[in-house]
Amino acid sequence: MRFNKKKDIFFETLENMADTIVQAADYFAQQVSNLQDINVFIEEMKKYESQCDEYTHTIIKELNKTFITPIDRDDIMDLTTSMDDVMDGIEATASRFYMYNHLNPDEYVVQFAEILRQSAYVIQKAIHLLSQKKLLQIREHTIRLNDLENQGDDLLRICVKNLFDTVSDPIELIKKKEIYERLEQTTDTCEDVANMLESIIMSNS
Repeated sequence: MRFNKKKDIFFETLENMADTIVQAADYFAQQVSNLQDINVFIEEMKKYESQCDEYTHTIIKELNKTFITPIDRDDIMDLTTSMDDVMDGIEATASRFYMYNHLNPDEYVVQFAEILRQSAYVIQKAIHLLSQKKLLQIREHTIRLNDLENQGDDLLRICVKNLFDTVSDPIELIKKKEIYERLEQTTDTCEDVANMLESIIMSNS
């Protein structure tokens, strides 16, 4: 009779966190393509963000009481923080739709949301591989995250140029530009996750 080995609490919590980021990025992308109720949107995004905060607290608590960790303690903490930053970035963008009364996200926001959605799925795959200690297989996912971040850079250049070409109201311009920049910064945080994973691969293989 075989017993399933209990999954390490750190890997299990990181997996849960990655799964939550995927759910949040999916929901965000779905909402911005057809935003109906801004209040429901904001509340749901806050729930995802709070869930990630709880996972972060779980990891901090476990680090404080665990003597031997599956990978370096600092790597666990840095990876957790960088993943939490991704969630915070998506939620912060959502809250700006509410603050700025920006009820009709445009095609560029939809494209950014799709880049973030794809990035979330790549992070999820990489974290599940980390749990299985399949470190070298993670590298294709870190390369993909870098590629998606480059797409975010390119998209920011295009949409800001279009903004200055087409929007004359300075207040509207400031609002839209900040939303675009916030989205691009969130693609940067996805790349930070990739960089942390690369560091873990290098120190453990």
